[in-house]
Amino acid sequence: MIKKIILSACLLISFVSLAQQGTASPYSFYGIGDVRFKGTLENRSMAGVSVEQDSIHLNVDNPASYASLIQTTFTVGGTYGTSKLKTDTQTASATRSTFDYLLLGIPMGKFGAGFGLIPVSSVGYKIRDDQSDDVNGKSSQYEGKGGLNKVFLALSYKIKPNWNVGADMQYNFGKIETTSIEALTGVTSATREINTSTLAGVNFNVGTMYQTKIYKRTELFTSLAYTFGSNLKSDNERTIEVDGEATTINESDRSTLNLPNKITIGAGIGEARKWLVGTTVAFQGNGKFENYYNTREDVHYEKYAKYAIGGYYLPNYTSFTSYLSRITYRAGLKYEKIGLVVNNESIKDVGFSLGAGFPITGSFSNVNFGIEYGKKGTVSSNLIQENYINFSLSFSFNDKWFVKSKFN
Repeated sequence: MIKKIILSACLLISFVSLAQQGTASPYSFYGIGDVRFKGTLENRSMAGVSVEQDSIHLNVDNPASYASLIQTTFTVGGTYGTSKLKTDTQTASATRSTFDYLLLGIPMGKFGAGFGLIPVSSVGYKIRDDQSDDVNGKSSQYEGKGGLNKVFLALSYKIKPNWNVGADMQYNFGKIETTSIEALTGVTSATREINTSTLAGVNFNVGTMYQTKIYKRTELFTSLAYTFGSNLKSDNERTIEVDGEATTINESDRSTLNLPNKITIGAGIGEARKWLVGTTVAFQGNGKFENYYNTREDVHYEKYAKYAIGGYYLPNYTSFTSYLSRITYRAGLKYEKIGLVVNNESIKDVGFSLGAGFPITGSFSNVNFGIEYGKKGTVSSNLIQENYINFSLSFSFNDKWFVKSKFN
């Protein structure tokens, strides 16, 4: 059954993921867009904390996790998000429905493998700057769409019952298209500029996970993952139209974007399949995210940093009499410096999340629901503040593969 579900989902999402506009953030104008992927829903509901060697849920943040799976696990997730954008004088709102990930993990004895498709970042903004009332003024419109996706293949190995190591290879690809239209006051013609960048590149990630008992049933969980810096090749095309199609200029070139290295460290204490309290910190170096069409004098990039605390509580996963006791309850808090500085203001993303995992009776499969509320940016320095609420849903299907039949 799970194989049929995977095939149907792959055929559908392979088309949807590349066409969707996954953000409405004006900050997606910069770099490679608004970085969307924050882990699977189970981890996002704990603000990104993912330190336990889970046997039935996938953990994409650390490739060492796959060796702990006990069954083949397929998961797919999506989000409905609403955001309120405001400045000192204006407000606006936007909604988005997005596909978040499609993942498969396969246990193979002491080994584990995983692969999947993930939309990494999205560009999606519409900005209007109307100064046509001024003398020699102009009216400008800016629009962007597209983003970066990745497919990955991971392999992990269980060195000891409590110690895993792993690595993955990721192929990044995508397209970003921006359009700007400018018209001068009193002039009937306008100038339109269309920029298209096709992105592609490979990067690698390694990780390890270790756990040990520290008191009776209480265990210490640790996680360490490192992403190597890599390059994205950007094939760029620019078309400039003046007065409709009266004058058309076509240009093309190639540039290189640099994705910096990143280290993620996590630790927590708890009782497996009962409760967990953990924290995760992540740091990323400076990279080169500017492309020729989004370079600004008042914008530069800084080191990324994230601090999160979260956990879960599962009353009694073996209960036969109470379904509520078999629900996993999750929560978390996060603070992020997203690595972008505009008008000398460091853009931050602060939020909290809640979630619940509902088991499907008679199996290890489950349905997960999460809510995330947060604030990104500020109204200071003529910037925009985003207040957002995301409602996410994921399905995790578990089944045994490669089991030899006992009967003909």
